[in-house]
Amino acid sequence: MSTVLYERSGHVATMTLNRPQALNAINREMAARLAECWQIFRKDANARVAIITGSGERAFSAGADLKEMAEHGTMVAGGGAADFLERAEPGSFGLSNLYKPVIAAVNGHCLAGALEMALACDIRICSENASFGLPEVSRGIMPLAGGSQRLPRLVPFSMAMQMMLSGKPIDATEALRTGLVNSVVPLADLLTVARQLAETIAANAPLAVKATKEAAVRGVDLPLSEGLRVENLLARVVEGTEDSKEGPRAFAERRAPHYQGR
Repeated sequence: MSTVLYERSGHVATMTLNRPQALNAINREMAARLAECWQIFRKDANARVAIITGSGERAFSAGADLKEMAEHGTMVAGGGAADFLERAEPGSFGLSNLYKPVIAAVNGHCLAGALEMALACDIRICSENASFGLPEVSRGIMPLAGGSQRLPRLVPFSMAMQMMLSGKPIDATEALRTGLVNSVVPLADLLTVARQLAETIAANAPLAVKATKEAAVRGVDLPLSEGLRVENLLARVVEGTEDSKEGPRAFAERRAPHYQGR
């Protein structure tokens, strides 16, 4: 059985971390399979939105497999999951320069590298039994996949510091209050809600969606004037597409648009 299940339905791809007996901890095998799945998604023109979730009800993922790390005696060099986390660009998870939207559907525990992977996604939806934490300091290590950088940019700085320095997790209610997640839903409804949102996004013009994400990602750390230039450049590219003509035409004709990604 694959450690990461990959399937595409329509324009929505779903990746499922599949080591429920180990709380979906990321070992070497899973790390390699994750990298492979992200490449499949990146190259598939028909895959417009991705959902990543965990198998079972207990955990999205407990993070890197500490038992495997203990065997290899290292966190970074040749450390299994760490090798994946550092691949291509530190903290990228294979998502660097990927402007297709990615939704994390978090079921249960989401800890350490798993939370860092969720932070690298665009939207996070979680179940009522979810918990989020960066417990690395309690194991004598530190976040190495973007946690110390993304978390303080997403939640209030003092909350990020509390989570990182205490190593203690927060529950779904607190995650929603602090803006870590977009919504909290019953566990039984998690994938349904995530897929509904993914399908809503996938129904939009794919080139416009990708350009909008790219503008936001590239512009978020730029001065406003430079970010506006990035937005303008991308908007001009989108304006020249067939989809940009189909949208207004469909509105005028009172029908649903048929976007083809060109």
